[in-house]
Amino acid sequence: MIPFSPVRRIDSISRQNFEQNHKQPAVPVILERLTETWPAREKWSLDYLQELAGDVLVPLYNSEPSRNRKHQHAPTATLPLREYLQKVHEGEKDLRLFFFNFFHSIPQLREDFSYPDIGLRFFKKLPVLFLGGKGAKVQLHFDIDLADILLCHFGGRKKVYLFAPDQTPFLYRVPFSFSALFDAKIIAPDYHSYPALRYAKGQLAELNHGDVLYIPPGYWHYVEYEEPSMSMSLRAFPRSTGGISKMVYNLFIVRSIDGLMRKCLGQSWNDLNERRARQLTHKRLQLPHH
Repeated sequence: MIPFSPVRRIDSISRQNFEQNHKQPAVPVILERLTETWPAREKWSLDYLQELAGDVLVPLYNSEPSRNRKHQHAPTATLPLREYLQKVHEGEKDLRLFFFNFFHSIPQLREDFSYPDIGLRFFKKLPVLFLGGKGAKVQLHFDIDLADILLCHFGGRKKVYLFAPDQTPFLYRVPFSFSALFDAKIIAPDYHSYPALRYAKGQLAELNHGDVLYIPPGYWHYVEYEEPSMSMSLRAFPRSTGGISKMVYNLFIVRSIDGLMRKCLGQSWNDLNERRARQLTHKRLQLPHH
């Protein structure tokens, strides 16, 4: 198994402490009481969301990588939230609500939380929801906008496996993508086919209702829903001009190139990048190409 050390849990934190011990050194942490005064801590559940916004149409994603000419960020389906949540109650474990901006579509939720004063400049018009049923999984990836993230969790248990950016050489990043190779599993890894994973070291955050996980910029994360639950991410602007430049490059150059090439070449483009992910990873580490 890849070694995972537990993410530190603390009950509360000052702005100075957070900036010195977590933001500046880019160290994840679980904050147990940050949501203590939020109405969301008492109110937010899947039933509450269904009652509040059951008619809202939401994009849904599955756990498979995009194939053929489908854009890597295109949803698998769109359903009314009520219909999707009914599927979750019935055991749906593949379809997930992913990166859904509710700022305009469910404005009532904005009254249930506040942006904490811990030294982050938040995108205040980009609070996004994630939701999945028991057994749902999210492929290993890092976020395209390179934001500081507060992942605020509500409902059942959820595991988030984290890798710092310096672990990227071992994770089989797919070119023109922000994901790792789908078959390079970090849980029960196949070291024969993906030997670079032997060198990876990560961290594990186990989240319960009301917990907030700080994810520093560029951290890889793989998610397992142990029980039906929802999370909201509060996202902060990149800290430097260089960070902003990288965000813009990812959003408007890398993503656009991939989308165009998928349209033009279809699955052959995807196959090429998946081969290159293995080849480049093994070449950098001077490992044999299986």
